[in-house]
Amino acid sequence: METRNILVAQDDITQTSLQTLPVSALEDGHVRLKLESFALTTNNVTYAATGFVIGYWKFFPSGVEGQGIAPVWGVAEVVESRSDMLAAGTRLYGFYPMGEELVITPQPDSPGVWLDTAPHRAELPAVYNRYTEVRKGTPEQDHLRALLQPLLATSYLLFDWLMDNDRFGADQIIVGSASSKTGLGLCKFLAEPQNRSYRIIGLTSEANRAFVEGLGACDRVVTYDDIESIDNVPSVYVDMAGNAEVKYRLHHHLGDNMRHSAAVGTSHWDKFAPQKDLPGAKPQFFFAPAQIAKRREEWGPGVIEKQITAAWKRIAADAGDWLTVRTHSGIASAPPVWEALAKGQADPRDGHVIVLKEATA
Repeated sequence: METRNILVAQDDITQTSLQTLPVSALEDGHVRLKLESFALTTNNVTYAATGFVIGYWKFFPSGVEGQGIAPVWGVAEVVESRSDMLAAGTRLYGFYPMGEELVITPQPDSPGVWLDTAPHRAELPAVYNRYTEVRKGTPEQDHLRALLQPLLATSYLLFDWLMDNDRFGADQIIVGSASSKTGLGLCKFLAEPQNRSYRIIGLTSEANRAFVEGLGACDRVVTYDDIESIDNVPSVYVDMAGNAEVKYRLHHHLGDNMRHSAAVGTSHWDKFAPQKDLPGAKPQFFFAPAQIAKRREEWGPGVIEKQITAAWKRIAADAGDWLTVRTHSGIASAPPVWEALAKGQADPRDGHVIVLKEATA
């Protein structure tokens, strides 16, 4: 028996190769999960682009020098178990390698939630080590969950963090790469409060301008060519793209009115370059698990998770208006999708899902 993974070149994340491995015997306490489907988005490209900086390459070691396995979100079924706690046939949603299977060492975390206690994951953020039981439903339910839950969860945590910090005193929030699903999610969450005292500025390319305007969540949509037309008032910049030139221009345009500059994603990873001595607030990386940990400490376990679930489902309810789910069959279909995402060639309206096994209701 064999299993396959997609390897990503760590020095050029547009390059992939197929790794074939023999299926290893299962040890006591372990379970084998076979992936049914997983989503591919620019979020996964960010995982690869920050693989060394934040540690995403550590979750699923490839064993091959210079090659990593990018994490993805998806659904898998327990097909073999040597654990008394987790039975074969259980379906789990969570963080997986871009491949066909994963072996975990499960421990119960909360009702219906399991924690992978594999030693190499012990020091990694707990939110990525949790696997949630899901019932068999329609494939569309699995696809939307994998596509939108991670991205809109980050969107909601960004919103919660901004409100938690009173927007750093800003009168406007500038959302970079507003056409990305995390960006559009943040715009939609920011637009929800009644009588809000801030403006929402969506920053995007000319090609995606109509798409962002059609979302109806931004007070104004500005293209990258027109950055200097943004009002010079106290501002927060939430950067989904990591484009160094855009960040440079915004900081120099706003000067001391740049009250906070948050780096979230690197969808424009090829244009990313750390910059020093920018006017205004020094850019800082936003790490969603840190906000989860803060809220769990303040509110107790489970509260922020329930808020995230309600929030992403609320935004996903109208996903048919702005999202087209595109499915691809088999692990070998993943590399072309990955390459298009990594090169910034994917349509923002599309949501790509790699289907390895069709789920039945």
